[in-house]
Amino acid sequence: MMGGAKVAIVTGAAGGIGAAITRRFLADGFHVVAGDLNRSGLAALETSTPPDALLPLELDVTSEASCDAMAAAVERRFGRLDVLVNNAGLFPLQRFEDITYQDWRRVITINLDSVFLVTKSILPLLKRSESGRIINISSGSTFKGTAAHAHYVSAKMGVLGLTRVMATEFGEFGITANAITPGLTATEAVTNAFPPEALEAAIQNRPLKRAQVAEDLVGTIAFLASPDAAFLTGQTINVDGGANKH
Repeated sequence: MMGGAKVAIVTGAAGGIGAAITRRFLADGFHVVAGDLNRSGLAALETSTPPDALLPLELDVTSEASCDAMAAAVERRFGRLDVLVNNAGLFPLQRFEDITYQDWRRVITINLDSVFLVTKSILPLLKRSESGRIINISSGSTFKGTAAHAHYVSAKMGVLGLTRVMATEFGEFGITANAITPGLTATEAVTNAFPPEALEAAIQNRPLKRAQVAEDLVGTIAFLASPDAAFLTGQTINVDGGANKH
């Protein structure tokens, strides 16, 4: 049996949902590999971290070489991996007719290709865990077909399908794979991208009438990473204050 603290990778860890997940895993005693291209955000995570518990890595989730380098760094530092949270994403607001093919490919690559690339690179490590977990962050916009998000919604629907295939193929190794669909979450990136009326509409359209924050997601993620979720795989868990009854 593998001993010592469990190890988790969180992509898109420098801010918003990723930073909240990272902080929760650290509080729960995990060693955390925080991957992001935002160096200042990674540095901010380090300021409140137990010694040696955090490995911040500059990670380009769209680069096979960068993902492979991350896997090698995790092997060297920890020699194990137990949990992967594919969280990195990009969500520009663009009407369908305004999306160029370059725009389309960029959003699909960051939101969907990244899940394939990161998971492929770390799968050999994850297969050695006795309780491997893959947690993919999709989006509640997949239920609504949200306007101005054709590329983003398409990518996040792809994440749901890929999660189900992962669950089917990786079950023989004891690895579970599940997806979470957050509602519109009032992170700094979202509040900068969306007009205030859109954020207010999201509040009014959910039974729990307050802004959704990143910390609303960490409990579900912590559960999926725990022994309590050992027999749960291939599922989509919607966390949006009841806006979508899924």
